[in-house]
Amino acid sequence: MKTTLSRWERSKNYRTAALYLLPSFILFGLFMFYPMINSLFLSFFFTDAQGEATAFVGFENYTYLFQSETFRQSMKVTLLFVLYTVPTSVIISLFLAIIANEKLRGISFFRTIFASTLGMSVAASAVIWLFMFHPTAGILNAFLTAINLPSVSWLQDSTMALVSVALTTVWMNTGFAFLILLGGLQNIDDHLYESARIDGAGYFYQLGRITVPMLSPTLFFIITITFINSFQSFGQVDILTGGGPAEATNLIIYSIYREAFVYYQFGPASAQVVVLFLAVLVLTLLQFKFGERKVHYQ
Repeated sequence: MKTTLSRWERSKNYRTAALYLLPSFILFGLFMFYPMINSLFLSFFFTDAQGEATAFVGFENYTYLFQSETFRQSMKVTLLFVLYTVPTSVIISLFLAIIANEKLRGISFFRTIFASTLGMSVAASAVIWLFMFHPTAGILNAFLTAINLPSVSWLQDSTMALVSVALTTVWMNTGFAFLILLGGLQNIDDHLYESARIDGAGYFYQLGRITVPMLSPTLFFIITITFINSFQSFGQVDILTGGGPAEATNLIIYSIYREAFVYYQFGPASAQVVVLFLAVLVLTLLQFKFGERKVHYQ
């Protein structure tokens, strides 16, 4: 005779799964959802030096932001920084991954070198580049002097400072992107290349018609992750330039940090957090809407 299980017994698997997921839910709640909700709440208030809400001001913090020349400059600098870093990081990582995917003797050594930046912290990487950018003792200016070119004020010049921070960020991002793209290349079926060679296809034809389309899901993932990470860049800016000179590298994340923990203006800082979240959300959704059309999942 067939026994009928109670609803409690039927839900046993769901309860077990929820129990295993509970630690993750707690961590996400404490370190992601609570800060997001609290930032949204504080963005409508004046706060004291301890970050406690003191007076409801509605959208006044947002009005202050969009009337602030500093905030507009910060958004402009952030967008330029993203334009500098995302395409450059992806192109360099893809180029290195294609090279490292070749079956050559000793290629494992170069794979390790290309991925080595993955194991370095932001602080250590930024300090290395800080010494390299030094106007008199840095290796970059020493190289320029050796080939009879003028020295460059990498971090002191408002034009070059953002480029210098972007260069550092590209170097830091390359290891992760390279490793993921190399894994994607190694998952492409070799029979596709063999069939193309039999049909007389050259290397660049294979690259454009086989490698890039088959790698497009991985490329889309890397572009999305690099795009979001560029908006969240902080450590290298803090160590290399401190947002200067003349606000030339004052990315929005650094602006939020300075507004909250230097000036103790938690209301405007929270409003900047909300604006950044919405901007990244909208741009990411647009990327999924228009970019995913060119992704081949099979």
